[in-house]
Amino acid sequence: MKKWFAVVLLALFALPVGAFAGITEGVEYTRIPIAVPVETGKKIEVREFFWYGCPHCFALEPTLEHWVKTMPKNAQFVRTPAVLNERWAVHARAYYAFEMLGITNRMHSALFNALHIDKKPLNDAESLAAFVAEHGGDRKAFLDAYNSFGMQQTISRAAELARAYGIDSVPVLYVDGKYMTNASLAGGFDKIPEILNELIRKAAAERNGKK
Repeated sequence: MKKWFAVVLLALFALPVGAFAGITEGVEYTRIPIAVPVETGKKIEVREFFWYGCPHCFALEPTLEHWVKTMPKNAQFVRTPAVLNERWAVHARAYYAFEMLGITNRMHSALFNALHIDKKPLNDAESLAAFVAEHGGDRKAFLDAYNSFGMQQTISRAAELARAYGIDSVPVLYVDGKYMTNASLAGGFDKIPEILNELIRKAAAERNGKK
């Protein structure tokens, strides 16, 4: 028994530098050069950058929706539409308009489906407003939110975040403002929840002064 216990301890301490509970820095995740301050207080922030027009974001969405329902209680999930150009900014405005109107739960997946399954060309304010109306939303309220002064500030903030994180592709996820993973690193969309859970544990341990 003592010999077995010693072998277990040796295996634990033999983990390579950067490894944590089965994941390894540079393999399943990377550390970004400069950490970005989180916006979730005591909760471990898990931030996804996405674009509604991205087929990979669409493919990841069901996995993320399921994970959010079971994610660790010490974490908080934050969606952030990536604003890399004006075309992406149109969909970012749509997302934040959904947020302002409290209809994200109804419209988020619906817009993904409309773009990628129904192949609808929803790439401007008017077509998006008509789409919202088709799904029981208020067309005028959507346009008012979409074109509001506050919206411009929100879009500017989203663009600043994309620059701070060095975003050049989506979907990509960051844990606690410093650890990045994506489907390529994780080994597939289905592996991402496991990696996120491990990174949340790692970030929580570091916040508590443990390595």
